Amino acid sequence: MTTEMTDQESEPQRKRGGPLQFFGEVRAEGRKVTWATRQEVTVSVIMVLIMALAASVFFFLVDTTLRLLMGLVLGVGS
Repeated sequence: MTTEMTDQESEPQRKRGGPLQFFGEVRAEGRKVTWATRQEVTVSVIMVLIMALAASVFFFLVDTTLRLLMGLVLGVGS
């Protein structure tokens, strides 16, 4: 005979707090966050824009090439 404890029984009971306690804890956690500097955000945004532009050019070229090849294979391209 083994007695198994459920998850609720093994965890200690937490004291429930109100909304003010919750927002106080959220604020305290927000203070622990290491926020990016303006320069880091600017560099990241520029890199994202460059990568998006590169990806769009790449997919445009692949799409155009495949369209031309399919046109030649199917005999539709003139």
